[in-house]
Amino acid sequence: MAKSPKDPKEIFPEIIDDYKSLFGDDLISIILYGSATGKDYRPGKSDINFMIVLSEGGIEHLDKAFKTVARWKKRRVDIPLFLTRVYVETSMDVFPIEYLNFQRNHILIYGEDILKDLSFDPKFVRLQCEREIKGKLLLLREAFLETGGKGAALRDVIGQSIQAVIAIFEALLFLKEQVISEEKREIVKTACEEFNMDGDLFQKILDVKEQKIKLDNTQIKATFKDYLKEVRKLSKIIDALGE
Repeated sequence: MAKSPKDPKEIFPEIIDDYKSLFGDDLISIILYGSATGKDYRPGKSDINFMIVLSEGGIEHLDKAFKTVARWKKRRVDIPLFLTRVYVETSMDVFPIEYLNFQRNHILIYGEDILKDLSFDPKFVRLQCEREIKGKLLLLREAFLETGGKGAALRDVIGQSIQAVIAIFEALLFLKEQVISEEKREIVKTACEEFNMDGDLFQKILDVKEQKIKLDNTQIKATFKDYLKEVRKLSKIIDALGE
């Protein structure tokens, strides 16, 4: 099997054949989601993420996929999300942010598009935003102390955390019935304008993640402290939306 594809579309026929041969009529959908659906995909660096939707009976036989999953991991295809239609329908109140993201960034490659007609209850979206941002704030504080203020470690924390914050921005823009761009920098810009956040800081955070700028230890520490301050501010903004 070849290495990571230059374009995820190259492997669609093989993926379809593999999972059809494994699950037959129990296979309802194969859906590509995440960065591999758009401009953020980087061959050899980005993982390729699929959602495999099975029947209630089919989901009981995941052991059929052991070898197939292991084989595709060699081409940077992550372990797929295996779920059922019932699971999706009964978890919309728990994971609305994730499903919003799936709905906005997916490509149906086989079967039924179970994502396109999903609808979202704003109260559950806001509640998950609150839960996620407060959890993220605690984790960022903990990570800050664990790094001891060391620049390289702080850059890693920034890179690992910002995508989750952008997902929260997307959900908040949904609540405000704003048009949500496909470009993450535009999402950040729009959300910061809507909620009076420090847009320049978040653009700098993206620059750090994408290694477009180099900051010394003092600069990265100051940037991280500003980041903590803005995440705390965002937490208060989300609280206010529930009043």
